[in-house]
Amino acid sequence: MAEPVAAPIDPEVLGLVLRPIEEARTLPGPAYGSPAVFGWEQRHFFEGSWVCVGRADDLSQAGDQKALAVGGRSLLLVRGDDGELRGFHNVCRHRGHELLAVGETRNARGIKCPYHAWVYGLEGDLRAAPRFDLPHFDKAGFPLVPARIAEWHGWVFVNASGDAPAFEDHIGNLGMAVEDYVPERLRLGASHEYVVRSNWKIVIENYLECYHCSSIHPELCEVTPPDSDHEYPEASSGVWVGGPMMLRDHAVTMSLTGESSGVPIPSVPERKLREVGYAALLPNLLISPHPDYLMTHRLVPLSERETWVECAWYFPPEAFEHPGFTPEYASGFWDITNLEDWSACESVQRNVTSPGYRQGPISSWEIDVWREMAVIARGFLEGRLLPFDVMLERATG
Repeated sequence: MAEPVAAPIDPEVLGLVLRPIEEARTLPGPAYGSPAVFGWEQRHFFEGSWVCVGRADDLSQAGDQKALAVGGRSLLLVRGDDGELRGFHNVCRHRGHELLAVGETRNARGIKCPYHAWVYGLEGDLRAAPRFDLPHFDKAGFPLVPARIAEWHGWVFVNASGDAPAFEDHIGNLGMAVEDYVPERLRLGASHEYVVRSNWKIVIENYLECYHCSSIHPELCEVTPPDSDHEYPEASSGVWVGGPMMLRDHAVTMSLTGESSGVPIPSVPERKLREVGYAALLPNLLISPHPDYLMTHRLVPLSERETWVECAWYFPPEAFEHPGFTPEYASGFWDITNLEDWSACESVQRNVTSPGYRQGPISSWEIDVWREMAVIARGFLEGRLLPFDVMLERATG
């Protein structure tokens, strides 16, 4: 029997989320605390959408291979001899053994299954099936099954189910928030990993508002006014929401002092040298461009109440040659801020299954949270993440 498209949440309470912001309510508790909802999300929001799985330069050499999990599926990324990055389902065509254990990487001239030693080329074609002597067996009929992947400004995205809308529709016009920073040119300076005892959506919702900043982020408020957020000049299309905030007059970047030990990203226009951007690309990539570095949070849900988060900081190549440069001025500041955020997110998570939890009102300070929650609520109803602008068209059409 086919799985119902809609999530196992009362559609009437989801309807409250889809009202205009002045009437809307937050997502209901089961959206954050139900194992059944989490399993549904894994299939529909993660396997069924475009998920960021890292950076393209993590697989820069011919023969580089990496196995990863998206939802409940296992995929294999491979850099071919022709320089192309390809995706395959991490499944041997013989008996289904993993070609590489999830989380592992290797570099090899081919893809060898560890079970019966079938060997595939880097383009997925079956090259050898040792001791497989059936008459009329044709290796050409048993290539690896391809998986959809896309590269965008140095990031790699995969669609595990194979039936998501085109990547171009998913990303929409997010380029307007990041293209001036030429992310594909930037180099990794630092990264931190966290396991947050909170649902992945709570992490994103916290990221999308500064209503809480004056309460829990004294360091952040020293370098950016909490009420300085504004919208990008054109409405977002694609499955993302966000907008920039401004720096205080004394600050040139987000650091404990507002000072930078790096250099401005050369491609950033002067009008953006006072901005810090915040863009949440659902379901799992948060992109924060600064005048002198770009920060990302990449989320992997572990359960309905736990999320792995990789926070990474990328700098222009010129910064690494700058006297006195250290990425710590950025990563140290944001590590403090992250930990403050994780504490708040974990407190919310502890209460979403409480009998005292109710759907709450949404402030005008939380307009991007409202937009994100509306995308999620509509996704729960329709079985797919839809761009916010498409949702509006459907609501008014």
